[in-house]
This record gives sequence, C-alpha cells and structure tokens, in this order.
Amino acid sequence: MQRKFPVWIFFLCLFACRGFSQSPPGQGPPTPSRPSITLPGTDEEEARDRLTRDMAKKAAKERAAALKADTDKLLKLSVELKQYVDKSDENVLSLDVIKKAEEIEKLAKSVKDKMKGPN
Repeated sequence: MQRKFPVWIFFLCLFACRGFSQSPPGQGPPTPSRPSITLPGTDEEEARDRLTRDMAKKAAKERAAALKADTDKLLKLSVELKQYVDKSDENVLSLDVIKKAEEIEKLAKSVKDKMKGPN
C-alpha cells in the first residue's frame, strides 16, 4: 500500500497541473497587446518621414524633367519663329508668326511657373 500512495499523488499532481496550464475551450493563448500611441523616433514615424522625402525627391526629378522638355520645345519654337519672321515680308507678318509667338508666350509662362516650384 505504501507504494500505491505516491503513484496516486503523482497522477493527481499531473492532472492538476495539466488543468491549470490549459486555456478554456475556444480561446487561444493570450497575445500581448501593443500600445497604439506612436512615440517620436519610432520606426513608423521614421518610415513616414522617409516616404515623404522620397516623394519630394521624385516630384523634384519629375519637375526637372518637365522643365527640360519644355525648354527644349521653347528653343524649337523660337527657331521656327525666327524662320517664319525671316521668310515674311517687312510689311506683312503672317498669321503663323502670331500663333507661334502666342504659343511661345504660353510655354514661357509655364516654364516660369514650374521654375518657381510647387509653392
């Protein structure tokens, strides 16, 4: 009988410990919750800042590319205007010359506005 008593205590302790370690049915182990407050210097804020800088760099590159394309077109239109003026008579300016000058004026204003930047 002395031998059965410790075995019985062992099984009792085993089932008791097993019952305490299990969670109720339908529930998994508790997950630690993260605070929703973002403190300065966190990874999320740094990622947001990096994204903002990258977007600003991309916008600046696109603006520079647009300025280059517009100034190339402005040069082309200016050369064409000069050719029209050279061909025209001193007393008569053709309608094409006036249209070309207006197109140059609009493009020059656009270039000027782009050079000022997004402000």
